Amino acid sequence: MEVRRLMLERYEAYLAHVIDADKVNPMLEEIPVVRDFPEVFPDDLPGLPPHREVDFMIETLPGVAPISIAPYRMAPVELQELKKQIEELLDKGFIRPSTSTWGAPVLFVKKKDGSMRLCVDYRQLNRVTVKNKYQLPRIDDLLDQFKGLQHFQRSI
Repeated sequence: MEVRRLMLERYEAYLAHVIDADKVNPMLEEIPVVRDFPEVFPDDLPGLPPHREVDFMIETLPGVAPISIAPYRMAPVELQELKKQIEELLDKGFIRPSTSTWGAPVLFVKKKDGSMRLCVDYRQLNRVTVKNKYQLPRIDDLLDQFKGLQHFQRSI
């Protein structure tokens, strides 16, 4: 807390963040928990988890009619990629055919490795959803509570 006091007294302060480039993006096998428990980290997900007792829904503002936006235009290469990714998601059971009156367009964003990430544009839906209005704790307050602790346990 000495640094905080000095900063409050208007001393100049500089922050340096040094990163070991080899440690920034380690290989999965180098991460101890992944190396020790490989059976918990499958190479590919087989499908969705089993249905839970709690169903979630998106609450919209009262009186809002279903929103369905026309698809965005795509280049032939993007259409091929869309078909491939949709077939893969259907095969894995991550998505299913729908006749919903709600619809959002999709687009692709190129990843660093050159592959395409499928993104759904939910901006119109977000405009009509009821926002969560609960306060999040301040990070500095949480860190003050953890000061001096050596072990952390997460409870669910």
